[in-house]
Amino acid sequence: MSTKDQVSIQIIISETDMRESLKIRQEVFVIEQQVAPEIEYDEFEKTSTHVLAQFGNKAVGTARWRKTEQGYKLERFAVPLAERGKGLGAALVTFILDQINDKSYVYLNSQVSAIDFYAKLGFRAEGEIFYEANIPHRKMVYFQ
Repeated sequence: MSTKDQVSIQIIISETDMRESLKIRQEVFVIEQQVAPEIEYDEFEKTSTHVLAQFGNKAVGTARWRKTEQGYKLERFAVPLAERGKGLGAALVTFILDQINDKSYVYLNSQVSAIDFYAKLGFRAEGEIFYEANIPHRKMVYFQ
């Protein structure tokens, strides 16, 4: 049995879980990828729906999504380095997609290094490479 099969993913409702989510994002984006905190933590924190993946009592991944004028935008997928390669990222994407009823336009901005990962989950790259926080990205759109 894999870690993915034993992980629980829930929509964050408690301050404790939100702190765990922010701690993971701090580790992955601010420390590991050197994203400036003022870019990582934005005006959409309170209006987004956040999720937390847990393995036992340990927080092992997080992400969020929000409704935009275009559709639903998936964001801030973060799994600590020690937990990668266990299917947690795919489990987070699948969980969020299951929460969205209207999948007419679901998209994300993928780091170029993760394009193949999202492609395996039904997303297709569109447009040119652009930079967010000095990291190359491409927009990806979900096709059912």
